[in-house]
Amino acid sequence: MPKSSSRNRRRALVGAIALAAMLGALAGLLATVGGPPPPRPVGGAAGPWNLVFDSEFNGSSLDTSQWSTGFFGSGITQPDNSFEQECYDPAQVSVANGALELTAIAKAENCGGVTRPYASGIVTTYGKFSFTYGYLEARIFLPGSTDIADWPAFWAVGQNWPTDGEIDVLEGLGGQACAHFHNSAGQRGLCLGGSFTGAWHIFAANWQPGSITYYYDGTKIWHDTSGITSSPMYLLVDLALDGSPSNTVPARMKVAYVRVWQH
Repeated sequence: MPKSSSRNRRRALVGAIALAAMLGALAGLLATVGGPPPPRPVGGAAGPWNLVFDSEFNGSSLDTSQWSTGFFGSGITQPDNSFEQECYDPAQVSVANGALELTAIAKAENCGGVTRPYASGIVTTYGKFSFTYGYLEARIFLPGSTDIADWPAFWAVGQNWPTDGEIDVLEGLGGQACAHFHNSAGQRGLCLGGSFTGAWHIFAANWQPGSITYYYDGTKIWHDTSGITSSPMYLLVDLALDGSPSNTVPARMKVAYVRVWQH
């Protein structure tokens, strides 16, 4: 074999080995630093932030490592308070098309020894995830046409209510979008007019030592520094009904994600 041909083959082999090494190194680099960065809070909450809870609802069923479908129990459970007229039924909770769906219907069910006229859905991280301080955020499609229908809510609460506090990031009350904070002294907050239905909206609260700040679609709407509690809280999303004129069935609340960040 001519020496020139042998040298050319060696050069080609060396080149192929070098190219393979370079591609391997690039793949390793992309595996280390590649991919999209983790999501950050929407709006005015400056970082740095560490994403500690992320539920994207991208599958075909609820992630039961993160969520349960009953209120302090399994199966069909009673509501949070005596004003509510629904039973929470796991059959009214589903995940489809990249969203959690909670559906309220007219269906008489018995829960807590009482027959109630509606069935609806709730999910909670009780016993699975809790946190002390952080930025909690959800992207939600609320039920209703112009006004918010029923009593949808995205909130966090401590295990010893009201001493441990309650953060109502969003609850639909009287057709309006409301933000409240509860402690042993009572409830404070505000409700906003305008339309929060017919489109996706982002509701968030930044809970820090001695303060809590609420954001709707990235805009600060309320700040509170009075009696802010410091005990761990867990998350809840539910669609309740209280029998008021704004109640509508069937109705559906959709949630694209729920996230919590901490410093």
